[in-house]
Amino acid sequence: MKFAATPIAGLWEIETAPRADERGSLTRVFCAQAFERVAPDLRFVQVNHSITQKRGTVRGMHFQRAPSAEWKLIRCLRGRVFDVAADLREGSATFGRWHAVELSEDNPHQILIPPGCAHGFQALADRCELLYQHTEAYAPEREDGVRHDDPSLAIAWPEPVAALSPRDRGFRLIGSGFEAERA
Repeated sequence: MKFAATPIAGLWEIETAPRADERGSLTRVFCAQAFERVAPDLRFVQVNHSITQKRGTVRGMHFQRAPSAEWKLIRCLRGRVFDVAADLREGSATFGRWHAVELSEDNPHQILIPPGCAHGFQALADRCELLYQHTEAYAPEREDGVRHDDPSLAIAWPEPVAALSPRDRGFRLIGSGFEAERA
């Protein structure tokens, strides 16, 4: 595994190394020893699989508030997505900045998102599937998010938004009663 730092502290792009032969391939997506240097004591407690049917759909920008703030490891199993993390940590030098990577079934990349950052993505193909590993169990009372079109973030989504859930549409804008995450 190769870990590449991003402009946001604690946000890592990870390139895995599939081993292939005539039978197919095997890819290690997580190894505690390999992750130790970037996120010591990382322990996943929940794994989710999402399916997004329609190209152009945006899901996000989601996070859980403390004490349920979580690390997330994201991998695309099918299709292609524009995957985004936005820094919402109070006092962070990169507060309000975002970073995106393209994840697809054809590239061996993942993204590791630290607590205090919101996550979202846009499907760049029909029927995209993502695998999420979380260090905290889902806590509905701690769930929160910011709008995908927040002008403070100014995320450059690559395609027009084709679909968005009512919940995601209803998130607040930064600066309109939004409280940053304490780092």
